[in-house]
This record gives sequence, structure tokens and C-alpha cells, in this order.
Amino acid sequence: MRNFHKLELVAMSVCNAYLLPLVQGSAHEGLQKARSQRSIEDSHEKLSHQKKFDIQLHGLLLWISMGFLMPVGILTIRMSGRLARGSTQIKVYFYLHVVLQTLSLLLATAGAVMSLRKFENLFNNSHQRIGLALYIAIWAQAVIGIFRPQRGKKERNAWFLMHWILGTIISIVGIINIYTGLNAYHKKTSRSIGLWTVLFTAEISFVGFFYLFQDKWEFLQKQGVVLGESEAVSPTDEQVETQRQNSKELLPDPCTKQNALRNLFD
Repeated sequence: MRNFHKLELVAMSVCNAYLLPLVQGSAHEGLQKARSQRSIEDSHEKLSHQKKFDIQLHGLLLWISMGFLMPVGILTIRMSGRLARGSTQIKVYFYLHVVLQTLSLLLATAGAVMSLRKFENLFNNSHQRIGLALYIAIWAQAVIGIFRPQRGKKERNAWFLMHWILGTIISIVGIINIYTGLNAYHKKTSRSIGLWTVLFTAEISFVGFFYLFQDKWEFLQKQGVVLGESEAVSPTDEQVETQRQNSKELLPDPCTKQNALRNLFD
């Protein structure tokens, strides 16, 4: 009986020696996981309180700059192509283009300064890399716009081609980077960006549609007038003969389409 009691004590000692560390290790791991989860929750809470406003303000500045003012500025210079060269209206559109692009540059610069001062810029993601390239490109575009050659000089064609290509690339890449910024905001805050994505897509679609449609509006109006006159009035034989004689005596005026490219090259 005594031997059995001794064996029982030995078995209990062995169990305590081997199983107790395992139980303690499991409890320690569970405590570490709980602390880690709490730390993650605290970091999200800390981010939402300290940096949420800065992130939203940064995104709003770049949205207004790259997603609205810059495309509308390009649209204004495009609309000037329908106006007569040298008119007051074309000068108004030109200065409106300059004002919109200047505001876009200032807001983008404010957003860049904010990102450099308040965010961790490791440039390890596409949004930050594209943003850095855009900041450099928009200032280069501004310098190119300021030092434009006078009309009539040989350098004017090369300048306009460079200004047009760089401006178009900046506008398109800027719009793309707004989408990457929304995605980055979703990853940092776990907040839904569906509504903002829909609103921005609707705005860009409207600007793009108006950009393509405004160049055809005058053409469609002329087509409607010509068709209406041809259906309402049928010319007589005498009128046809008179028109033929007049066409032989008078040279037809050249029919050329005025557009923004011609106005700027001229």
C-alpha cells in the first residue's frame, strides 16, 4: 500500500513537471493574442482620432485640384475653339483656363505639403509614388506655361505639343491616383468608399461627356438647320439656274473648322 502511495506521488510530480509549463505557455499565448488584438484596436482608434481629419482633408484637396479644377480648366480651353480668333470671349476663356489651373496647382501643393509633414511617406505603394511624380509634373507644366513662346515663332509648335501632351497625361494620371487614394483610405480606416467612388466616377463621366459633346453641338445645330430648310422649301428650276451662275462668278469661301489647336498654333 505504501509502495502504491509512493508511485502516486511520483506520477503527480511528473505530471506537474511536464504539463504545468504547457498550460502556462497556452495561457501566456492567449494573453499575448488578447494584448495584440487590443493594440490593433487602439491603433485604429488612435488613427481615427488623430489622422482621420488630415487624411480626409488631404483627399479633398487633391479631389478638387486634380479631379475637378484641372479637367474643367482643360475643358475651357477646348471650348474656346468655337470662338472667333482675336475676340474678347476667347481671351476670357484663356484667362479662365489660367485661373483654374493656378488654383489647381496651389491646392495640389497644399496637399503635397500636408502629406510630407503629417504622413509617413515610405513611398512603398503606388499611391505615394504616383503622387510624388504628379507633384513634380504639375510644377513643370506650370513653368512651361509661363515661359511660352510668342505666336509666330518656330518654337511655338514644339511648346504647344509639349504643353498639351504633359497636361493631358497629368489630368488622366491624377484622376487614376484619386482612385488609388480612396483605396488606401479604405485600407487604413476600414471605412466604406463606395459612395465616394460613385460620386467621383459620375463627376468625371459628366466632364468627359461634355468635353466630347461640346465640340459636336454646333455641328449638330447646323445639320438641323440645313435639313429643316431643305425639307421646308424646294427650290425651283429658275432658282437652281441662278445659283449655278452665281457659283461660277463667285469663288466659294473655304470651309474650315476652328478649334483650340488652330487658335493656339496661329
